[in-house]
Amino acid sequence: MPDQKPVLVWDGRCGFCKIWVDYWKQLTGGRIEYRTSQDYQAARDAAPSHEGELENELPHIDSGAFAKSVQLVRPDGTVADGARAVFESLGMLATYESSRAFAWIAEWAYRFIAGRRDLFYQITRFTFGRRIEPARFWATQWIFLRALAVIYAVAFGSLAVQVSGLIGTRGILPLGPYMEAVTRAVGMERWHMLPMVFWFGDWSSENDRMLVGFCWLGVFFAFLLLFGRMEKMLLAVLFIMYLSMSSAGQDFLSFQWDALLLEAGFLAIFLGRARIVAWLFRWLAFRLFFLSGAVKLLSGDATWRNLTALDFHYHTQPLPTIFAWYMDKLPASMERASTFIVLAIELGMPFLIFMPRKIRHFGAWMMIGLQVLIMLTGNYTFFNILSLALCLFLFDDQALARFVPERLVSHRLFSKKYGPGRLTSGWRTEPASLSKIERAFAAALAAIILLLGIGRMIETFAGGDAPEPLKTLVRVASPFQIVNTYGLFAVMTTTRPEIIVEGSEDGESWSTYQFRYKPGDLNRAPRWIAPFQPRLDWQMWFAALGNFRQPQNRWFINFISKLLDGSPEVTGLLERNPFPDHPPRYVRAMVYEYSFSTMAEHRHSGAWWDRQPLGTYLPPVGYKNPR
Repeated sequence: MPDQKPVLVWDGRCGFCKIWVDYWKQLTGGRIEYRTSQDYQAARDAAPSHEGELENELPHIDSGAFAKSVQLVRPDGTVADGARAVFESLGMLATYESSRAFAWIAEWAYRFIAGRRDLFYQITRFTFGRRIEPARFWATQWIFLRALAVIYAVAFGSLAVQVSGLIGTRGILPLGPYMEAVTRAVGMERWHMLPMVFWFGDWSSENDRMLVGFCWLGVFFAFLLLFGRMEKMLLAVLFIMYLSMSSAGQDFLSFQWDALLLEAGFLAIFLGRARIVAWLFRWLAFRLFFLSGAVKLLSGDATWRNLTALDFHYHTQPLPTIFAWYMDKLPASMERASTFIVLAIELGMPFLIFMPRKIRHFGAWMMIGLQVLIMLTGNYTFFNILSLALCLFLFDDQALARFVPERLVSHRLFSKKYGPGRLTSGWRTEPASLSKIERAFAAALAAIILLLGIGRMIETFAGGDAPEPLKTLVRVASPFQIVNTYGLFAVMTTTRPEIIVEGSEDGESWSTYQFRYKPGDLNRAPRWIAPFQPRLDWQMWFAALGNFRQPQNRWFINFISKLLDGSPEVTGLLERNPFPDHPPRYVRAMVYEYSFSTMAEHRHSGAWWDRQPLGTYLPPVGYKNPR
């Protein structure tokens, strides 16, 4: 009959078959009719034998055939079985017929599995669960975008209260002179080397209000995104704004979490009907976690290889929390076991991202647990929260839809933004097909992101010895930070040198500048301040690992100069300025080795830190002529 559908007949007593047939039903929609072999035989037995069309509609199939494979009854009465029936039902017949070798392998695999249904039923339950659903990410991306909006708000808000002291006119690294120097050095190439909107303005004069306003505007746009307004446009605008801040921020915005936010923010622009973008987020999560573990072993650092890294990490990390003080007191055996677990999770769990659903979820929960522990013991700004948000894509709507309010999924705006097409049972959405242009664009985007990611992986494992076209692609894309490399603490710091900055009126009596969050006062407990990032405090940790003459620490001399000038924007970044009325005549920097106090020392004196003098970091400096 012209309007008759193909019928896929399967053994209704087979639990393995039921799981997969239920899945195929969701893929094929109403295009295929599904019947159990028992129903098929009953319908054939009950049909009048004199109907001429019986053999076309319900052709005879030997009962033993159903025990061996599914049977696809076509509208013309012909029958296909085995792997061919599956491929044809799923609309993949061209793939099956692409080569005889592929078809032979497919049939062999089908027979192998069909002969061991009980075994593969248990494997399916263990890896996928009792129900398999097509991977959909409408609810997943809705939750992710809410998380991304909060992270953007935190990132811009954190900068708003610091940007004047960091890159303002009287800041440590003023933006105006920096832009002038870049222009003199590279000319028009500056647009590619430092992509930012600030090239459109005049930043040679007072600009602090504009910088602060720019950051607060980012917070405002982030809140609009949080409430689901103009999402595509806002995602693009927020990416451009944060890329501009990252380019303008120089040393103070060169952290891996800034790069990760830009990479995640760029991919988020393309979220929608193309499910490949969700898989690109999985690719990002894989690179983030796996490279974090790989660099630790590739560096050759002895503390990672002999599992002693966490003996030092808790007190030597940039800004530990109070929980780190207690973790530092764990027995050595537990710290070594913890180091092994960290490496096992970072190196092993990322590969589970590409495994079946339940195995992937196990890997996701292990990586989530690691991020939570890191977040409890160290202040890494929004890095851990963003890493947790990326883990959302290791799940799917089958797991996360319960966290989307029911009033939203039934609302026409949610359907329009996150689930175009026909709404099915509950929250589920049957997505509309992509147009040819959309498919081509999604494929091109995926190819570029994958190639750039491979290039970054080669940089890590082979020192950048990649084919020249790939190196060129990476070099051209690098300023835009749409694909980056990751890996903190490749070499574990085993001591904690800490810079203490002091000022003096006479060069004899010295008073200490107290930073807001980095260690200084021995009796001040480590604080938990994430997701806020005090960027000057962070840079002081890096400066202490070297000396002020190194190029990467050029900002430190500028910082000292601003203290001698009494810049209110810079001293406002500190907790205590011992010279509130006028700047000192001299400033110096001493260096100490800090370590956590013991339990006994803390009980006796209340001190959270011990310190030993190491010498002078910067000798006394001042202006020649008194002001």
